Amino acid sequence: MKAAAPAGLLLAAGEGSRLGRPKALVEVDGERLVDRGVRMLRAAGCSPVLVVIGAAPVEVVGAVVVPNPQWRTGMGSSLRTGLAALPPGCPAVVVALVDQPRVTSEAVRRLVRAHREGAPIAVATYGGTPRNPVLISSRYFAEVAESAVGDVGARPFLRAHPALVTGVPCDDVAAPDDIDTPDDLAALG
Repeated sequence: MKAAAPAGLLLAAGEGSRLGRPKALVEVDGERLVDRGVRMLRAAGCSPVLVVIGAAPVEVVGAVVVPNPQWRTGMGSSLRTGLAALPPGCPAVVVALVDQPRVTSEAVRRLVRAHREGAPIAVATYGGTPRNPVLISSRYFAEVAESAVGDVGARPFLRAHPALVTGVPCDDVAAPDDIDTPDDLAALG
């Protein structure tokens, strides 16, 4: 029997204050970042895919939209909101950030493979440094949510429990470059 697919969780609630507009609505190569993130998670086999929104109303095809009324408090509230919205019985979730358009479905598939091979938490690494996306087994959802405060997501939990974390090299298939400023966006072009 095939193992149940992990859910995908795209955090897309921020206002993009340094960028000057919500990142979810930014277009790169003719595609909104939110649509690109959903497509990437779905192509990797994540089901369902949830998108946490906040600063701007965002319509998304192919995903469940989850509003985060506390989005101004930072990424931690978006992660907590998304984890709370996952369906019962979800075995794991892949958490991705909307502002990283060079993360690929192959990187997510590698995390899923690591999980199926026994990793309770799998983190994409680039040059040996852990970044995003991150796959979290369901048994840790509550603890991750509890540690997600302010503008940090799962990082405090991951640092407190290094024995649970498997780094998965993704340098050859993805890049963690994020879009925080107009210069970052221009550099992607």
